[in-house]
Amino acid sequence: MQHQVIHIHPQAPQKPALGAACNGCGLCCLVEPCPIGVVVSGRLKGECKALVWSDQAGRYHCGVLAQAYEAARPALDGRKAPWWRRLWWRWVHRMIAAGIGCDAALEAVSPVKN
Repeated sequence: MQHQVIHIHPQAPQKPALGAACNGCGLCCLVEPCPIGVVVSGRLKGECKALVWSDQAGRYHCGVLAQAYEAARPALDGRKAPWWRRLWWRWVHRMIAAGIGCDAALEAVSPVKN
């Protein structure tokens, strides 16, 4: 069994069960970036630089997806917007597997205190 030390925000929700809806625990993105996160972070392992903590929501968010959503929002709301904005949002959505459910076969363990 491989161990890796990561630092999770103390108010982050517990990791959901495999296949359950994402709750923004951030565990997967703290361990390694997704395909788009590799490009953004410039690394294959370790915390994704696009991972953003939201005090307001009490969860982690993908900064790339949030920016893509903001760019595509007029089109997603039914207003006129360039087609490429919708395409960009859909592509980012797919690259981070948004809406697929938790696919992180990981277990977070609190440090042992003496």
